[in-house]
Amino acid sequence: MQDNTTPLSFTPVKIGPILLRNRFIKSATNEGMAKKAIVSKGLAQFHERIAAGGAALSTVAYCATSPDGRTFVDQAVLDDASAADFRALTDGVHKHGAAASAQITHAGSFTFLDHATLRTSRPLSSSGGFNKVGVMSRRWLKKKMTVTDMEAMTAEFVGAAVRAREAGFDAVELHMGHGYLLSQFLSRIYNKRWDAYGGSIEKRLKFPREVLGRVLDAVGKDVAVVVKYSMTDGDKGNSIEDGVAIARAIAADGAHLAVLSNGLNVESITAMFGSSFPQSNRGTVNNPIIALGMWIQSLSEPKNVVFRENYLRELALRVRASTDMPLAYLGGIQSIEGVEQAIADGFDCVALGRALVHDPGFVNKLKSGEVRKSACTACNRCVTMMYTPGGTSCVEGKPGDAKLNTIRAGAAA
Repeated sequence: MQDNTTPLSFTPVKIGPILLRNRFIKSATNEGMAKKAIVSKGLAQFHERIAAGGAALSTVAYCATSPDGRTFVDQAVLDDASAADFRALTDGVHKHGAAASAQITHAGSFTFLDHATLRTSRPLSSSGGFNKVGVMSRRWLKKKMTVTDMEAMTAEFVGAAVRAREAGFDAVELHMGHGYLLSQFLSRIYNKRWDAYGGSIEKRLKFPREVLGRVLDAVGKDVAVVVKYSMTDGDKGNSIEDGVAIARAIAADGAHLAVLSNGLNVESITAMFGSSFPQSNRGTVNNPIIALGMWIQSLSEPKNVVFRENYLRELALRVRASTDMPLAYLGGIQSIEGVEQAIADGFDCVALGRALVHDPGFVNKLKSGEVRKSACTACNRCVTMMYTPGGTSCVEGKPGDAKLNTIRAGAAA
């Protein structure tokens, strides 16, 4: 029986086959702690701190389906070689009564892997031709995926989901947003096909839905299958009407939860983060390719966008009104009032990123009443920290331990 004195946000919620202890999810934020694809002690400790701090589900960002699926070399791959280290990570999360989710992703054409690392001359995407992201790594062209390519890629996603389950993950999150491969099929900016996989939003959904259905068949009875997607592409591309159609489609397919994000990495990062990136972000990246990409991106981004809490509320409410499936609100929650607003709006969970990077213990502090609002300023400089040896951290706090990011999570202490 539920204690009526306990706020709904701190009560358990069932997501597919799993029960979360409360409604707080650590959203996937690229940690930068898997140097040379090592699932490191630094990465494991990062998520254990989130679990100890009170969140119900901690999402490990960017677990690639294959080495070619990475955006950078410093990202983990869900393969046999990483199983023991991922198991050490999930054991650490479980020790504190929380659940762990693996975000399963393939970059498609949004990759910066060099020519010696990427095994194909042209990265895969929904459509072929000029690859604007490849300008930064001299990969001028991308390959339009064939049906055979799609069948092989679906098998990659399924294999990654099975390995995640075997490594102790309680959930898998299929990343269908932000301009990665599945998003490249969904987005009208990227998908220029005229066959069964392009054109209307229903056709653009076809391949991502095939992946979702196969993953649900493979692991859906044992782990929660979550979909993270962009409600819009920003000012151009997919509209909120497309975002509503996506929600209805994945609900019909049986997805256990949708995490509602927004925007694309290249075209509309401000739509994703809800505020402008400071110039200091673009000047502190040591990797010249990334620095160039950030500069090019800054030319088309809106200037001086001021952060406001729950900045995606209006879009998310459109999706909430369209489907009964469980939804997680994501987008600038920084206070107990922001949490209560999202729960009152009918969202089943709240997903936090920057607030938990700033303070992994934020959820417990909200519950105890120690704090009512995060001290995070939404400066977005934590995003750039991903490229440092210590990985993602708040610039106002202590940097991550670079040495721990080079030691396998399952290695003896």
